[in-house]
Amino acid sequence: MLLNDNLLELEGVSLSYGSRVILKGVDLQLRRGDFLAVTGANGGGKTSLIKIMLGLIAPTSGCVRYPGSGEGMPAGIGYLPQKNSMDMRFPITVMEMVESGFARCRIKETPVRRTRMEEVVELLELSSFLNRQIGEVSGGQFQRALMARALVAGPELLVLDEPTSYMDTYFEEKVFGILKGLSGKCTVVMVSHAVEKARGIASRMVSVHGTVNEVPL
Repeated sequence: MLLNDNLLELEGVSLSYGSRVILKGVDLQLRRGDFLAVTGANGGGKTSLIKIMLGLIAPTSGCVRYPGSGEGMPAGIGYLPQKNSMDMRFPITVMEMVESGFARCRIKETPVRRTRMEEVVELLELSSFLNRQIGEVSGGQFQRALMARALVAGPELLVLDEPTSYMDTYFEEKVFGILKGLSGKCTVVMVSHAVEKARGIASRMVSVHGTVNEVPL
């Protein structure tokens, strides 16, 4: 895998809401195989940055490019958003939510999907609450289900916004172990306050506070 093969490029990206500046003049390249840890204080623009990367919000100015993917994003993307951005009243089971991770992937064969589901259910220990409504599970259980949804299709790009929030120590360590195993196998962008743990598995680290600055590992 070529680490100088860019998957995503941000050039002069800024984001404002009225007079409030969230991000200003961001230049950032994400290479295939990168494990980019994104750190910084609350309110500094970390979540806005990854939403711009994913095309979920448009920058006020600047350019977002996906080299090698035509005009759009790569098809194989796994995304774990913050729990507080989800509608827990939505009538869907944990199983259905995890299966929704196949929505934009290239895996169409039912047996392959079934195998992938079995793997992530076992990996993140979801079997005891797989058929419950998402509004009926604990915060940690829901976070594990979100992680499973992000992983189930074997994404080319994995974007995680505070993946271990609400998890106890056991599952936090388990998730960081999973991510360490993915290093070099897919491209990962992870927002995390667990700076030292992130530093231990990342290939690059940036700090976000209005601007984006590379941080030595």
